[in-house]
Amino acid sequence: MDERQLLEEAVRIARDAGELLKEHRTRPVEVRHKGAVDLVTQADQASEDLILSSIRRRFPDHGILAEESGDAARGERGGYQWVVDPLDGTTNFAHGLPIWSVSIGILRGGEPRCAVVLDPTRDECFTALRGAGARCNGEPIRVSATEDLEQALLVTGFPYDIRTSPENNLDYFERFMKRSRAVRRLGSAAIDLAYVACGRFDGFWELKLAPWDVAAGWLLVEEAGGEVTRFGGEAFELHARDIVAGGGRIAASIREVLRGA
Repeated sequence: MDERQLLEEAVRIARDAGELLKEHRTRPVEVRHKGAVDLVTQADQASEDLILSSIRRRFPDHGILAEESGDAARGERGGYQWVVDPLDGTTNFAHGLPIWSVSIGILRGGEPRCAVVLDPTRDECFTALRGAGARCNGEPIRVSATEDLEQALLVTGFPYDIRTSPENNLDYFERFMKRSRAVRRLGSAAIDLAYVACGRFDGFWELKLAPWDVAAGWLLVEEAGGEVTRFGGEAFELHARDIVAGGGRIAASIREVLRGA
């Protein structure tokens, strides 16, 4: 199976999970806490069970890294690894706020090769294939052409330990509120990155994200003509704990502000 077919399979799996999540949205939401502000619902687990069972059935030799079950299968050295967030935006989902997604990134040798971010509530499916561009519902997408940070609409998020850690993004948020047109916080990093890829946001920064938060969005932004780096400009990698994404000029301006902070 070539990677284009692999992406098609990932889209099918994501759509199946999206339908399941929409069914759960009509039921009372049962919530448990993983931390002071970190939630997980039955819908998270049901979506992950569906996705992982589909991967194991169709690709038994592939590795899996998933939010609720961790490193579920190693796969062969140098083989494919599926990095899965079965419900990105759980807090939004639990409160009935329709900003959440299913995120699936497929990596080989640490490099993202295929990506799917599905927003079931808007029926938007963002996809990317290494070397073949990024799309939304089949139509090509590109990052914003905005070059001036003062004209940029940015997006970010806050870590789950915001109440206890001094590294909580509040200082950066204040700086960017004063330097950019505006800053938004949606609550789903996968959607944030997808919106950067299609130009709805000009740039994104965040810290303390997990691999499943960024595996798909990383490739979406790069294949849409943007760049993804660490705060200091270093090459991004799956387990990095800080990220900057956007068009080249805006990404550079974001990093400059981060260095000044």
